[in-house]
Amino acid sequence: MRKHLAPLFVALILVVAAVSCGGDDSPSSPTPTSAPTPTPTPTPGGSTATITITSAGVSPRSVTIAAGGRVNFINNDTRAHDMSSNPHPAHTDCPAINQAGFLQPGQSRETGNLTTPRTCGFHDHNDPDDPRWTGTIQIK
Repeated sequence: MRKHLAPLFVALILVVAAVSCGGDDSPSSPTPTSAPTPTPTPTPGGSTATITITSAGVSPRSVTIAAGGRVNFINNDTRAHDMSSNPHPAHTDCPAINQAGFLQPGQSRETGNLTTPRTCGFHDHNDPDDPRWTGTIQIK
């Protein structure tokens, strides 16, 4: 009876070997992979605020952001504005505000990252004494 089992055993080994070799490796049958979904890089501090400029002035006049955040200035006025950090004309209190800079009507631009917790004043460099164009950014 053992003589009859030997060919059956060999056949079984051949079947197992054929199955374990898998499919072909041709380009027509690619191996599925799951690529990680990229995540957007957040603004450091993860906080942003928007200040809109109109003929009536800036609104809101004061915003609060987390340390590392930015402020977006949008010029909806009919004239240009040059948004800068206090004091005028040095613009040295919060230099990151100066990156918003000169905005033509319809333009918007963000400040740099405001990283030090404190209150920063800003103004329109071309009209620094008009309170309509002044405000504060509180960094927490």
